[in-house]
Amino acid sequence: MQLHWHTEPFLLLSILFVGWAYAIAAGPMRSRIAPEEAFPLGASIRFYLGLIIIYIAVGSPLDSIAELFLFSAHMVQHMLLIYVAPTLLIYGMPAWLIDALIKYLKLTPLLRLLTNPVCGGLLFTFVFTLWHIPTLYELALIDKRIHILEHFTVFTLGILMLWPFMTLSKLVPRRSFPIRLISIFLLMVGQLPVFAFLTFAGEAIYPTYAWAPRIIDLDPLNDQILGGIIMKVINMAFSLTLLGLCFYHWAKNEENDLA
Repeated sequence: MQLHWHTEPFLLLSILFVGWAYAIAAGPMRSRIAPEEAFPLGASIRFYLGLIIIYIAVGSPLDSIAELFLFSAHMVQHMLLIYVAPTLLIYGMPAWLIDALIKYLKLTPLLRLLTNPVCGGLLFTFVFTLWHIPTLYELALIDKRIHILEHFTVFTLGILMLWPFMTLSKLVPRRSFPIRLISIFLLMVGQLPVFAFLTFAGEAIYPTYAWAPRIIDLDPLNDQILGGIIMKVINMAFSLTLLGLCFYHWAKNEENDLA
């Protein structure tokens, strides 16, 4: 088994470019964008941790294991790209910085549409389910370009899905508390079809993993079931955390209004 860290120019240059652009915007350009703001040290740490998580997901030996041997490893990749990296990147963009970017790219109307919980939730559910259809899943494992597209779409839709809860933007702000509760419900049920499909199939449904050499003491069916469990546990952990925070801040706002 040969495992390696990916050093493809496209991957490395993309991550380095985003990191460089952030450093320029938060550093030298800050005096033009928001001269009254201090350097966002905490936010920048979160942002760069997000970039590191992206590279770990798609550039570390985890990627080779996920492509060639274990479905559960592939699900870990997806969870990093859908939940962990987007959370760090969203919280790593101060309001003045993300709003300046939105204004410059003229994205306000589009983002307001795509971060609508119904639109974002349904779009994420549809695309995530689509990628787990065996034919498309196997095609992504065979064709590197399609595999990159798969990771890019789940990552991008992860940002859109989590935006209504986490964004610091004032142009496209967080949604109201009732809307957030609806979003959390959609988040919790959106992956149920894929979870049920993976967990209760009764057989290994992806030929790549069914015929792959066993690198650990885990047969293909149980590897698939483990992948489904990883997906649902992380989904529920995020959903319940967001639910708790939503109720807490809602109650706090009500108390402040009554005071």
